[in-house]
Amino acid sequence: MKKSFHRNNPYKPLPNCKYYYRPKLQPTSGRPQPPPAATPNFVIHLPFPSNFSRRHVQSILSKLNLCQQNPDVSPTRCSFIFCQWVDALNAMVSLWDSRLNGVHNLTPQLVANVIVPSDNDELEERLKLLFSGYIKRLMEGEKVKKLQRKKDEKSDEIAAISAKMNGRNRMSLSLFNELIEEKKVLLQERDVIVRRVREFKNAMRCLLKCIGCQSVEDECGEVGFGFELFRLEDERFDWGKIQALIFRECKRLEVGLPIYAHRQELLRRIYNKQIMVLIGETGSGKSTQLVQFLADSGVGADRSIVCTQPRKIAAVSLAHRVREESNGCYGNDSVICYPTFSSAQQFDSKVIYMTDHCLLQHYMNDRNLSGISCIIIDEAHERSLNTDLLLALIKGLLGWRSDLRLVIMSATADANQLSDYFCNCGISHVMGRNFPVDVRYVPCTTEGTSGSGIVASYVSDVVRMATEVHRTEKEGTILAFLTSKMEVEWACEKFNSPSAVGLPLHGKLSFEEQIHVFQNYPGKRKVIFATNVAETSLTIPGVKYVIDSGVVKESRFEPGTGMNVLEVRCISQSSANQRAGRAGRTEPGRCYRLYSKWTFESMPSNQEPEICRVHLGVAVLRILALGVKDVESFDFVDSPTPKAIEMAIRNLVQLGAIKLNNNVYELTKDGVSMVKLGIEPRLGKLVVSCFDNRLGREGVVLAAVMANASSIFCRVGNDDDKLKADCLKVQFCHQNGDLFTLLSVYKEWESLPKEERNKWCWENSINAKSMRRCEETVKELEICLRRELNYIIPSDWHWDPQKFTEHDKSLKKIILSALSENVAMYSGYDKLGYEVALTGKYVQIHPSSSLLIFGQKPNWVVFGELLSVTNQYLVCVTAFDVEGLSTLCSVPLFDVSKMEKHKLQVTVITGFGSILLKKFCGKSSNNVHSLVSRLQTYYMDKRIGIEVNVDQNQILVFASSHDMDKVVDHVNDLLAYEKRWLHNECAEKFLYHGAGVSPSVALFGAGAEIKHLELEKRFLTVEVFHSNVNILDDKELLMFLEKNSSGCICAIRKFAGGGQESDENGKWGRVTFLTPDAARKAAELNEVEFCGSLLKVLPTWTTFGVDKTYSFPAVRARVSWPRRYSKGIAIAKCNFHEVKFFIKDLANREIGGRFIQSEASTERMDSVVISGLNKELSEDEVLDELRKVTARRFLDFFLVRGASVECPPCDALEEALLREISQFMPKRNPQSNCVQVQVFEPESKDAYIRALITFDGRLHLEAARALQQLEGKTLPGCLTWQKIKCQQLFHTSLSCPASVYSVIKEQLHSLISAPKKGAECRLDRNDNGSYRVRISANATKTVTDIRRPIEELMRGKTINHADLTPSILQHLFSREGIILMKSLQQETKTCIIFDRHNLNVRIFGYSENIAIAEQKLIRSLLAFHESKQLEIHLQGEVLPPDLMKRVVKKFGPDLHGLKERLPEAEFTLNSRCQVIIMQGDNELKQKVEELVYEIAQKSDGTAVRVDNEYACPICLCEVEESYKLEGCGHIFCRSCLLEQCDSAIKNLDSFPICCTRECCKTPILLVDIRRLLSGEKLEELFRASLRAYVASSGGTYRFCPSPDCPSIYRVADPETEGEPFFCGVCFAETCTKCQLEHHPFLSCEKYIEFKEDPDVSLKEWCQGKENVKTCPVCGYTIEKVDGCNHMECKCGKHVCWVCLDYYSTAADCYGHLRTIHNL
Repeated sequence: MKKSFHRNNPYKPLPNCKYYYRPKLQPTSGRPQPPPAATPNFVIHLPFPSNFSRRHVQSILSKLNLCQQNPDVSPTRCSFIFCQWVDALNAMVSLWDSRLNGVHNLTPQLVANVIVPSDNDELEERLKLLFSGYIKRLMEGEKVKKLQRKKDEKSDEIAAISAKMNGRNRMSLSLFNELIEEKKVLLQERDVIVRRVREFKNAMRCLLKCIGCQSVEDECGEVGFGFELFRLEDERFDWGKIQALIFRECKRLEVGLPIYAHRQELLRRIYNKQIMVLIGETGSGKSTQLVQFLADSGVGADRSIVCTQPRKIAAVSLAHRVREESNGCYGNDSVICYPTFSSAQQFDSKVIYMTDHCLLQHYMNDRNLSGISCIIIDEAHERSLNTDLLLALIKGLLGWRSDLRLVIMSATADANQLSDYFCNCGISHVMGRNFPVDVRYVPCTTEGTSGSGIVASYVSDVVRMATEVHRTEKEGTILAFLTSKMEVEWACEKFNSPSAVGLPLHGKLSFEEQIHVFQNYPGKRKVIFATNVAETSLTIPGVKYVIDSGVVKESRFEPGTGMNVLEVRCISQSSANQRAGRAGRTEPGRCYRLYSKWTFESMPSNQEPEICRVHLGVAVLRILALGVKDVESFDFVDSPTPKAIEMAIRNLVQLGAIKLNNNVYELTKDGVSMVKLGIEPRLGKLVVSCFDNRLGREGVVLAAVMANASSIFCRVGNDDDKLKADCLKVQFCHQNGDLFTLLSVYKEWESLPKEERNKWCWENSINAKSMRRCEETVKELEICLRRELNYIIPSDWHWDPQKFTEHDKSLKKIILSALSENVAMYSGYDKLGYEVALTGKYVQIHPSSSLLIFGQKPNWVVFGELLSVTNQYLVCVTAFDVEGLSTLCSVPLFDVSKMEKHKLQVTVITGFGSILLKKFCGKSSNNVHSLVSRLQTYYMDKRIGIEVNVDQNQILVFASSHDMDKVVDHVNDLLAYEKRWLHNECAEKFLYHGAGVSPSVALFGAGAEIKHLELEKRFLTVEVFHSNVNILDDKELLMFLEKNSSGCICAIRKFAGGGQESDENGKWGRVTFLTPDAARKAAELNEVEFCGSLLKVLPTWTTFGVDKTYSFPAVRARVSWPRRYSKGIAIAKCNFHEVKFFIKDLANREIGGRFIQSEASTERMDSVVISGLNKELSEDEVLDELRKVTARRFLDFFLVRGASVECPPCDALEEALLREISQFMPKRNPQSNCVQVQVFEPESKDAYIRALITFDGRLHLEAARALQQLEGKTLPGCLTWQKIKCQQLFHTSLSCPASVYSVIKEQLHSLISAPKKGAECRLDRNDNGSYRVRISANATKTVTDIRRPIEELMRGKTINHADLTPSILQHLFSREGIILMKSLQQETKTCIIFDRHNLNVRIFGYSENIAIAEQKLIRSLLAFHESKQLEIHLQGEVLPPDLMKRVVKKFGPDLHGLKERLPEAEFTLNSRCQVIIMQGDNELKQKVEELVYEIAQKSDGTAVRVDNEYACPICLCEVEESYKLEGCGHIFCRSCLLEQCDSAIKNLDSFPICCTRECCKTPILLVDIRRLLSGEKLEELFRASLRAYVASSGGTYRFCPSPDCPSIYRVADPETEGEPFFCGVCFAETCTKCQLEHHPFLSCEKYIEFKEDPDVSLKEWCQGKENVKTCPVCGYTIEKVDGCNHMECKCGKHVCWVCLDYYSTAADCYGHLRTIHNL
C-alpha cells in the first residue's frame, strides 16, 4: 500500500536543531540490561560495492571515529559490534553524518539482537534532527549565497543601464534600443536566478515537511495545488533516498537547467489540465527533467510515466542519463527503456522511455493503455509518422480516460497547430540555456559537384572544414552534421589527426557504441560526425563548434509516381537553428554553415510532417486494424492527400494485406500478421510469405538485411582499398541480385564462431557493426514471431547460394510479391537504364549492385527503393522472370505487353575507322548530341539514342522498332558524307615559301597523291560568315556548299572563336575545295540566305595547311585612310570655359596656305568650329599646325567629311599595300611568309577604310621602317587626300586554356607586372573560360621582346622521347590515361595537355615540376603500355557471365592462387572492368588464359577460345605495334607501313600508296599518313609525290630549271605562244614553251637556233652591208659608220678597211694607207 511521505503525526523539532555527536551517553534507567551472551547485541554493517578495494576501505575507516575496537572487515562488508544501544545509536548517527558530509557513500544497516520498541523511534528522531539541520544549512549555504550575489550584480547592472537611459545626455535611437535589449536580457537573467533559488528553497522546505521537521504550510509553495514536490511510498523513512533527493536538488541548483525554475508551474498545469504543449528551447532540460518532476511529485505517477522518442538511440541514451541522475531516488528498475516492442512488456516501472513505434504497438494490443498514467511525446517537431498516429489515437483515448495526462514536447514545433488540434490546450514555454553562437556562412566552391566516387561533395567539404576548425580553433568538441551512416563512417575514416579522435554518431549504433561520444579523451579533441540524430535527440556535453552541411537524407513518397525516393534535401530553418544551438549549450560557440545566407533564407521555416511525404502503408494498415472504415475521415494532425491514401490502400491490396468486402476494406490473415509484426508492410509480407513457403529463416534474415542493405559492404579508403573491396565483394555476388547477395553474406557470417566473426568481416571488407545490427533485428523479429504469431522459428537454411534450386524461384516470387509496385523493365539502352513500370521514368541500377558484376542486364527487376543523390538509382535490385508477375495476389498495375512492345531495339553499325567515328561524333560529341536531338524531335521520341564506340569501331543505334529503319538511314547518310569528306581530305601545301608573293599550292591527299596543283594563284578556299554561328548545323552547311558548288570539299577548318578579337565576329570557318571552279561557285553564294540569315562567303588565299602560323610571334599593325572627302571644316573639342581663348588664339592664322576662321559651336558649348581649311590636309596635319599656335588642350578633334568616293577593290588595295611594304622586307626568306595584309570591306557609314598588317615578329625593325614610310602616303588608285595613317601602337595577343592558366598563374603575373617602358600588358578572361594576354607597345621590337617569354611559358614543354611511340601515346585516350594525367597534374601541380591530332604531349608549370611530371608520365605510360598488352578479359559474348566470380572463388579475391601457380608474374583484378591485369610476358599470359578457359569450360561448357592474333600483310608475320588503317580497317605493323612510305619516297612509281592486303588496294588516307609520319618525313613524302606528279604529267608540268628549286610551272600548249614564268624562289625567268630562258621579241625556234649558233644573227645582219667587215685576226664584226679607213679592233689590231691588212700600231696602218692606197 502506497503512503504519502508527509506523515500525519507532525514532528515537533527540538529547540536546538543543530546536532553534535556525543561519543558516549549514559544508559537510560528503564532499559533492561541484557545478560552476557556470545551473540552481539547490536551490529552495524557497511556493505561494499563490488568495485571497492581494500585501500578504499582503509581510507574510509581512518576517517571514522566510532569506537576503539577494530571492525570486522570482509570482502563484501565492514561490521561494527556494540553491546550498548547508545553506542550503536551514536554510531548510526555518526555514519549518516559522515555520509552527508561526503566521507563515504555507504548505507549503514543496523541489526538489533535486543529488541526494544522505542529504539527505532529514537533512531528515527535522531536522524530527523541530523537531516533537518543539514537541509537548513543548505538553504542558507554557499551555493544559495553565490546566486544571491549574482542576482545583486544583475540588479546593479540593471540600475546602471536605467540611469544611463534616464540621463540628460543625448543618445542615438540605435544606442537607446540596444540599451533596452540589454536591460531586457538582464531582467530575464535575474528573474531566472530568483526563481531557481525560490525553487530550491521550496524543495528543501518540502523535504523538511516530508520528514516531519517543517509545518509552515504557506512556505512550501504547494498548498492548493493538489500535488506535492516529493512523495514517499514506504512506511518507514528511506534515508538513502532522502539523501539522494537532497543531493539531486543541489545538483539541479548548481547546473541551473532552465526548466528547473519552472517546475512548480509546469506541475500545476499538468495537474490541472489533461493536455499541455511544452515548447522547451534547446538546452532547457525538458527531455530528462520533466519525467523526474512527475515521478517525484506523484502527478500522474500512480502508474507508469512514458516518454516517447522518434529514435531508438535517443530513448536508450535518455533512459541511461535519467537513471544516472536519479540514482538512489527511486527503487530498482524504476527507470527503464523499451527500444523495441514485445507484448510481454509490463508497465510496472515509474519511468519508461520507448520509441513512438513501440508505444504504437502497445496501443494496438491495449487500446486503453491501462498501465500508463502520463504520456510525454518528445521531439514532436519531427512529426514522424508514428508520432502523428500516436497523437491522433491518444486524442481519442483521452475522452474516456480522464486520468491520463498528455504532454507534447518540442523545441521548434508549431505549438499553435498542436494546441488547435487538442481543443486549444495550454501552451507553456521554457527558454533554453543557450550561450551566444557565432554563425558563419562559408559556402563551398564544390557545391553541386560530385566529390568522391562513394560520397557527395558536401561530405568531403565537411571533413575538410572539420580539419580546418581543428587546426585553427581553440579547444572544444566539434560536431559535424551529415545525412547517413555511410557518410558518417566515411568521414571518420577520412578524418585523420594525431591530436583528435573522429567518432561516429547515428541511429544504428548500439548503446555501447554511441556512449563513446560522451566519454572524454585526455589530450585529444573529439570530432563527432553525426546524422540529424544529434540535432535534438541527444545532447553531447562540451560541443563548441558545429559544422552544418545544410542537408538531410529523407525518404519521400511521390503520390504521382507511387515511388518511395530516398534523397538528400535541404534542411529547414528550424533545423538549421537547432544545429547551431548545439554549439552554445555550455559556453559561447561557433557554427560553420557550408552554404550561403541566401540559401538559409530560402529554406522552409519548419520540417514537413513525415505523414505528408512518406508512403502511408504502415499508417493505413494500423488504422484499418483499429476498425476505422474510412481512412480519409481519420482525425490526422495534418491530413495526407487523398491520392497518398489511395496509393497506400492500393499497395496493401497488392501485398494481400487487405481486401475489399462489401465496399469496406478488411484485414486478411496476412494483414493481421503484418500488424502484429509492427514492421513495414512489405517486410512483413516478405517474412510471412517465406514462412508460408517453409523458408522462415531466409525470410527473417531477408527483412533484416534489407533494412541494413546500404551499410553491409565497406568501400572506403583510397583507390586501391576500394579496388580490393570490390574484388572481395565478387565472391558473395549472386546472379539473382542484391538481396540474394546479402543473404549469402549473412549465412556465411552466421556459420562462423562468434569470436571469428570480426576477423572475417575485416578480411572480407564487411561492416561488422551492420552485421551485428542485422543479427539484433533477426532476434527481435524471431521474438515477435514467436510471441505474437506463435511461429516456430527454424534454425536451419534451405536456400544454398552455391546451387540453383526451386528455393531460388520461390524467393524471387516472394520478393516480387513484397515489392510488386517496384518493378522495372530494361529499356534496351544502357544510357536510359530501366523503365520503372508505374512511372515510366528511366533510372539506372546503382553502380554497387551485384547484378553489374555479371555484366548482364536482366529484362525485369524489382527494387527496394529509389536513391536520389545527384541522379536517381535503383537499389536492392533483384532479377525475376516476367512470368512471376502472373503469380501476384492481384493483377499488376501496369500493362506488361505494352511495356515490352515499347522497349527499345538496338542496331549495330560497323565497318568504319576510328577517325571517321571521331569526326562523326565531333568535338565533345557535339555532332552526335545534335543529331540525336534532331531525331528525337522529328520522331517525337526522347528515348532515341546513338552511342559511338571508337575502340570497337561500331555505332549502336537505339530506337523503337517502328522508327529503327528510318533512324539508321539518317545515320548511314551522315556516315557516307563523313566518309567521302575523309577520303577527299587534302592538305594545302606550299611548293615554296616567299615574301610578298603568293606561292603556288598543291593539294596533297589520299594515297599521298597530289590531287590538284594550283599555279595560277586562283583561290581554293573560302571563308564563311554567318550571324548565328552557334546555331548552325555544320553538316547542313557543308552539304549546302557542296551541292551548290558542284565540287568536292577537301579540307574544313572550323573557327574556334570563343572570346577572340572582334575582327572575326560571325566567322564560321574556312572551307577548301578540290578545284578552283568549285571554290568560285561557292563564293557566288555570298549574300544568300541560309538558316534565317545571310551567308557571307569570301574567297581567301590564306592557307591553313603546313604554313598556317608564323614560326615566330606575329605583330599586328592597323592602318587606315579616309574614304570620304573633307569639307574643309573641323570640330575642336575643349573645356567650355576655354572656348573664347581658343577662338582668340586661332584668329587670323594661316594653315596650309589658307587663312582659317574659328567660332563657337552653336550646338555644343565645349566645341569650336574651324572653317576655311585646305581639303587636302588630314586630321594629323591640321592638328599639328593648330598645336603650334595654341598651348591649350584638345579633348577631341576631327574633320567634317562629306560623301564617300569610289575606291579600288580590297584585293587591289591589299596588293598595293603589299608592294609598298615588301621593298622593306628581306629579298628572300624561305622560312615563312613574313607579312600579310588584309583590307576590310567598309560599311556604308564608315568614314575610313581600315586594314590589318601582320608581320613576322623577327622582322620588327623592317616592319617599323615600312610603317614609317607608309605614314602619309597615298596608294595607287586613291586620291591625294586619302593619306595613310598608321596606328602608333602595335598589338599582339596570346591565349591559353583555363587549366594551363591555373598552373602558370604566378609566373604569368610576374611577367605581365614587370615594368615596361612604352608598353602595356593586360590579362582578360574570355567567354569560353580561357585567358588572353594582350600586349600593346609603340615599337615592334618591344612587342616581340615582351611576347617571347610569355609565349614560351604558354607553349609549355613538348615531350620528345624515343620510346613514346604513337601507339603508346594512344593510351592517353583511354579512361586510365585520363586518370593518370589528372593524378600527375594534382601531384606535380602541372597541367598536361594531350594533342590528339598531332599525338604529342605538352606540360605546363614551373620547370622543376615539369621535369618531375615528364619523368613520371614517361615511366607510367611505358608501364601502362606493358601492362595493357597483358590483360585477360573475363567478360564477353562467348564467356559465361559468372566467370569472374568463379575465378575469384578458385584463386581468391587477391588472386593469390594464380600467384602461387605462376610466382614470376603479378596479378591484379579489376572487378569493375572484369579484367585481370598481369605483369609478365606473353608466354605467362597464355598460361593464365588456359587456366581461365578451363574454369569457363567447367562453368557451362559453352566457352569458345577466340584467336585475336593477326598477320601483317606486308611482312606476313605476327603484328607488332599494330596500326589499323582508317580507310579499310586492315591491321599492319607500324614499322611496315613506315617502310612502305620510305620506299615510295625513293621510288616514284609507288604512288598512290595503297593498302597491300590482297584485293584491297584502298588508298591510305591522309589522316593515316599524318599519324604515321613525322613532320620531316611528311615533307619528304610530299616532295616525292610532287616529283611523281610532275613525272607522270606527260610534260604538262616541269620544275624550275634552277637546281633544287621547288617551283613548278605549266608547260604551254603547242598551239599557243609561250608565256614567261617568273620563279618566286630563285627569281629565274623561263619560257613555258621551250623551257629556256625568257626571250622577249624572239620566237622559240629562233631563240633555239641562236642558242645553238650565237653568231647566226650577226651573219644575217652583215649580209648585203658594205660598211660591215670581219677582223682578219679575231673575226670580230666591225661596222664602219664614217671616218677614215683606219679601224681599230677590240683585239688591239689596227686594220686597213680597204685591204683588211692589220698592223700593230696606228702609225703603221696609216703608213700603209698612204703608201699602198694613196689615202
